Amino acid sequence: MIAEPITVLTVDDHPLIRDGLAAVIGGQPDLRLVAEVSDGAAAIAAYRTHRPDIVLMDLRMPGGDGLTAIRQIRSEFPLARIIALSSYDGDEDIHRALAAGASGYLLKDTVRTELLNAIRTVHRGYRGVSSAAASRLAEHVPRLELTPRELEVLELLAKGRSNPQIADLLGRAESTMKVHVRSILRKLGTDDRTEAVTIAIRRGILHLE
Repeated sequence: MIAEPITVLTVDDHPLIRDGLAAVIGGQPDLRLVAEVSDGAAAIAAYRTHRPDIVLMDLRMPGGDGLTAIRQIRSEFPLARIIALSSYDGDEDIHRALAAGASGYLLKDTVRTELLNAIRTVHRGYRGVSSAAASRLAEHVPRLELTPRELEVLELLAKGRSNPQIADLLGRAESTMKVHVRSILRKLGTDDRTEAVTIAIRRGILHLE
């Protein structure tokens, strides 16, 4: 008895990426591409229509980002298996995707073999994280997560704001801001505000547009 092929939906706003994924998937007898779309809103609609076994989801797209689409699909279809695709290799980027409901995480420069292995691994019910992404996660164990308030303060630090300015903008005492800044520096493993921002960007805690 011949097994049914694994059906795949690809989501990416770059036609060249979609073409590359289609070529890789099309060359495998056990895989079948059922649809390809270019944004998160279309991904949700396509999932409802095709119910694919696997979704390859870009995380940053105009017209609906990938994280929102992952959450929406998983809320409607709890058993959906979605692999996040991203050019970001920060450990916090990876954590956010997995927390949203992704079953795997691949970098866009992932080699063909690793992509195919991840699709088949996730289809079997396991997590499919690329070796590069797994290494990033391993670099920061245990994970010291910033609080929502600390993230607000960090974003203002990245904009060059001083403690008094941050306190004024957030309506808090300057002494409270100093406590938040000390906690941020400790969690990021530095005693320098500028280096803290650099670390946060590298790890995907901050994205400066």
